[in-house]
Amino acid sequence: MSKKILITGASRGFGKLWAQGLLNNGHQVAVTARNVNDLDDLVHQYGDSVFPLQLDVNDRDACFLAINKVHEHFGAIDVLVNNAGYGLFGAIEETTEAQAHMQMETNFFGLLWLTQAVLPVMRAQKSGHIVQVSSILGLVTLPVLGLYNASKFAVEGLSETLASEVKDFGINVTMIEPNGFSTDWSGASSVQTDASETYEPLKKAFNESLTPDIWGKPEATVKAVVNMIESESPPLRLLLGKMAHPFITSVYEQRVKSWNDFKEISDAAHGA
Repeated sequence: MSKKILITGASRGFGKLWAQGLLNNGHQVAVTARNVNDLDDLVHQYGDSVFPLQLDVNDRDACFLAINKVHEHFGAIDVLVNNAGYGLFGAIEETTEAQAHMQMETNFFGLLWLTQAVLPVMRAQKSGHIVQVSSILGLVTLPVLGLYNASKFAVEGLSETLASEVKDFGINVTMIEPNGFSTDWSGASSVQTDASETYEPLKKAFNESLTPDIWGKPEATVKAVVNMIESESPPLRLLLGKMAHPFITSVYEQRVKSWNDFKEISDAAHGA
């Protein structure tokens, strides 16, 4: 059955690839970008199946207006894919107030505004699927990505809570958690802090650890995401990439060991 889908940040990267995959499977897709002209190629290729919208997700009023426009255009919104976001690279100490605010505004608050805006539509339909593009860095961390890590940890906490709040309305929630992929997330779309000598050795070691084999092919994610969106029982979390599972499993095993090592102390801290 054809679904009415809204994908933010669809001018490039995952958003564009997933929009194309869904359109090729017969779905109708609304796509957003900060510059609506960046969506012209999708409109030219897919015609009336695509509904392009200019949207800055940092603007709460604009997010609500966009949801209204998509609902009026399609008559329903079956799936919202909150994909818009970017990476801020740099040590936490180097990060300016403006950079910190903007990272959270785009990656977390923009997602929150669209989620809030679409919920009344989906509750009225008694069905819907909210897909939050998180990251493995919402579950584990890497250095020199502190604010990005924080934004995705916030997305994880929000979305897991949301899933428990809306399941009785027939609404599903899925967090997509990719490992590193060869999109421009770490290139043209990224923002860098002003570098200081203090953290240069750490950054050098981090960059040297990023061997070519860790990067997945973005095109390979399309089938997994389309299948997930078309599923009648989508998962709460979907890892993407062969590096994700072993990395997360290793970190969580260390966490469990640490909790067990200090269990007696933790229990005693309860009191009686």
